Amino acid sequence: MDRLWSPWRAQHVARWAQTPDEGAASEARPTLFERLAADHRDEDNLIVWRGTHVFVLMNLYPYTNGHLMIVPYRPVAEYEALDDAEQVELARTLARCLRWLRHALQPDGFNTGMNLGSAAGAGIPNHLHLHVVPRWNGDTNFMPVVGATKVIPEGLRDTYGKIQAVIAADEDR
Repeated sequence: MDRLWSPWRAQHVARWAQTPDEGAASEARPTLFERLAADHRDEDNLIVWRGTHVFVLMNLYPYTNGHLMIVPYRPVAEYEALDDAEQVELARTLARCLRWLRHALQPDGFNTGMNLGSAAGAGIPNHLHLHVVPRWNGDTNFMPVVGATKVIPEGLRDTYGKIQAVIAADEDR
């Protein structure tokens, strides 16, 4: 496989590396999402919105610009383990994300979904999350097909700013 140099990935991995505290080896370590939710440096962590039961963040390694993830605060591996309030807020937040992305980025469509369990491709199998991926006509070009490389045409911080502006205007209504 060809490789594309991306030094920011190493910084991200090092920043969130799990290093157990002494004496805490027997305790369950928090998931990446639990640590991000507790950090409260939302802009640094690309968290665009916080609800009561879920929060929304941009994917650091997106499939396309504006790739969001809706994450329950509580680490839950299976969808049916979510309580009613978490399920309702997850669904309502999906509608918000679609509205925000439509206004901020004008996509032609969306892919949404969850990878539940490592066999299904879940990168963090013990903490489910819902992907919201904006799509544009023609956004699959020769690069991923021939070069096994995705091209993201806009910087994450620029996209973050666009989404934040739409969220701020949406909440003013």
